[in-house]
Amino acid sequence: MLVGIKNASKLIGISIIACCAVLVCTMFVNFYLDARLIESEITSELSMVFYHAQISTSKVVCLVSGGCLLLTAVIMLLFYIKHYIDTHKKELGILKALGYSNIKIAKSFWVFGISTFIGTAIGYAGAFLIMPWFYALQNEDRILPEITINFHPSILFYFVVLPTVCFSALSVYYAWYKLKKPVLLLLKDNLQTASKTPNHRMEKNRKLSFVEDLKRNTLKSKKALVFFIMFASFCFSAMTQMSFRMKDFSSEMMGVMMLVIGLVLAFTTLFLAITTVIKGNTKTIAMMRVFGYSQKECCRAILGGYRPLSYIGFIIGTGYQYGLLRLMVDIVFKDMGNVPAYKFDVSLMLISLTAFIVIYEILMYVYSEKIKKISIKEIMIE
Repeated sequence: MLVGIKNASKLIGISIIACCAVLVCTMFVNFYLDARLIESEITSELSMVFYHAQISTSKVVCLVSGGCLLLTAVIMLLFYIKHYIDTHKKELGILKALGYSNIKIAKSFWVFGISTFIGTAIGYAGAFLIMPWFYALQNEDRILPEITINFHPSILFYFVVLPTVCFSALSVYYAWYKLKKPVLLLLKDNLQTASKTPNHRMEKNRKLSFVEDLKRNTLKSKKALVFFIMFASFCFSAMTQMSFRMKDFSSEMMGVMMLVIGLVLAFTTLFLAITTVIKGNTKTIAMMRVFGYSQKECCRAILGGYRPLSYIGFIIGTGYQYGLLRLMVDIVFKDMGNVPAYKFDVSLMLISLTAFIVIYEILMYVYSEKIKKISIKEIMIE
């Protein structure tokens, strides 16, 4: 096997995202299907309004949250495959030179789908553990008849089996597509070919300092990492602000669950993104230190460009949670008389922003210390 289980085990980020997505979607879809079974037992108009609100909530949560997490998992999978090919290009080039076809090499990438299976399986099992509490919470005021938890094989197929098969197939296809390169190009140190730069752009780059120019190039070379860092700040912003408003619209326990999921997604994605950035630039950092650049300048060149993007992600997350809650209050629960009006909470946003800045800057300091510990001797030996 050209790509082993050990390589797939590094895709823990995909497992965590898949787990969170399936956990949330399984609970709401299972509740949706079970609630449909008691529709004929509903007699009062108030109960019917509440029933339709719960059904609509399940649809909105699955489409919005599940769709967002699915897109992130796909992008992360494609990034890891590209990263694996880039870091093993010489070995893959040698295999192609020995007569291995692109499809034969690409078939080994099916194991990347195992990370999806692990995440979806844990999320599915976790959903059934939480489901008794979740059902009781959804019908806390006993407005609806008692809803019994039932096992639906279709959910197991669509949320565990199908994603595993699709992600494995996507891994094989994308690896095959990325391997459609000449052998000599794979054997070179750099997969990127030189491109002609317009004269006016070259003049502009000359005016930039080396550190600023390197910072821009770092962002351009790893666009997927830009998405991951923005997604991490997006999750932190949206989930922290929404979780503290859940006590007004649902319950404190639902808010705690949202907060935990949001923080897990944020820290996991941010950790994987920044670690990849530093590992991919160890030689650059070593050479900068050889030429006398300070630790602060190295950090500014490698990590500094991501700071404004993380704040943009925070702003997008704030707008997302505001729009989603307004959608729930103004459309889904518009016929429910006891739902409080929703207004944007500026103080909560400032608290969340302050917490984000403190945590983000602490993480940047920790990683700057890791940059300082990079051994120049070991890098030069490689």
